[in-house]
Amino acid sequence: MAQGGDIGYSVLRTMALFYPDACKATHTNFANPNHPNARDDPALFLQAQQTPLTDAENAGYKHSKWFVSEGTGYYQQQSTKPQTIGYCVTDSPVGLLAWIYEKLHDWTDSYAWTDDEILTWVSIYWFSTAGPAASQRIYYESKHETTGHRAKMAEFIPDVKLGTAKFAKELMQFPKLWNKTLGPLVLASEYDRGGHFAAWERPDAIVKDLKEMFGRQGGAYAVVHGRTGFDDDVNLPLR
Repeated sequence: MAQGGDIGYSVLRTMALFYPDACKATHTNFANPNHPNARDDPALFLQAQQTPLTDAENAGYKHSKWFVSEGTGYYQQQSTKPQTIGYCVTDSPVGLLAWIYEKLHDWTDSYAWTDDEILTWVSIYWFSTAGPAASQRIYYESKHETTGHRAKMAEFIPDVKLGTAKFAKELMQFPKLWNKTLGPLVLASEYDRGGHFAAWERPDAIVKDLKEMFGRQGGAYAVVHGRTGFDDDVNLPLR
């Protein structure tokens, strides 16, 4: 199975799309579904039309609107002219710190970053063999890919169980019902605290979701043929 958010979401969706025999289930904290449509799933489309947004979904919509209008300058730069900003972050450790810390501040839910945490994150970029600019190329490559794979990531993937978690200050948020357009949804959790870096901010919530999803009563229990994840299940019939 695979778990991820942000670009990790794209990676796990690609794995599920092209290797469903090997990737049997995915869990994401950054689901990006399409609006249900009448052609592909009339019943779900009608349900979406008749289901009012919750207070949390309305708040999430407002937060997403803020991010699109005020927080995507980095994406426009890295997806169109990554080499230009690449020189800047490679030349100046202070410039790299500012470029990254802005996101650590704006994209979390008032997370209390320590100096060591911040310096660790920035150092991973600064001291990597490839250098800080290398991480920005994927934005350009993703925006300009010509295979059509990116669009397919939002398609319904029938044979891979799906779990989703939505955190209150995630950057892009959609109604929970829409996640059913991505695949067989077996878990859809919501948390009133946490932001974009959920695995760092709320590891407890991610672990809780995975235990529930793959536990004995979970929708992805025993999803791997011949394995349940529990040693004492060795003699139980597997599905």
